[in-house]
Amino acid sequence: MKRTIVQPATLTGPPLADCKEWLGITRPNEDAEIVTLLHASMDLCEAFTGQMPLEVTCEEVLPANLNWQSLSTRPIRAILEVKSLSQSGDEAPLPVADYDIDLDAEGKGLVRLSKPTDHSRFVVRFVAGIAQDWADLPDALRHGMIRLAAHHYRDRDATQSLAPPASVAALWRPWRALRLA
Repeated sequence: MKRTIVQPATLTGPPLADCKEWLGITRPNEDAEIVTLLHASMDLCEAFTGQMPLEVTCEEVLPANLNWQSLSTRPIRAILEVKSLSQSGDEAPLPVADYDIDLDAEGKGLVRLSKPTDHSRFVVRFVAGIAQDWADLPDALRHGMIRLAAHHYRDRDATQSLAPPASVAALWRPWRALRLA
């Protein structure tokens, strides 16, 4: 499965202001760098918790078969469109009667083709995220993202670890979605 974020979360405005306040920065000359660090923090939050923190629009490419297939991103808020994908990369919308979708209570999105298709792959466009915007994000996730972005800002010249600092992990741990393999 290959996921592409079509419409990323907006991390300017309140997220940027919150991070700058945490860092004690008032000048706008480093805003772009801080927004980039906030995006990296959001990516690490998703990797740690197994859940997309803020609402984004994504696409995943799946093999075309008649089995139920799970989207890798969670929680799914809505499945917007399903399209067939040719070998040359051309996309064509599939009629609603040609596929089935299911969203469960835990935010897992499932898709299956109900009819065989001439193409070997299909694309699912969907919206995923725990919160629609920054203000709706649970405090622990929001604060963890700010702390992680600030940590990377302050230690930008040091070798960075892939794991979040213990203070951030403690904030995110209750949101961690564990799955049995």
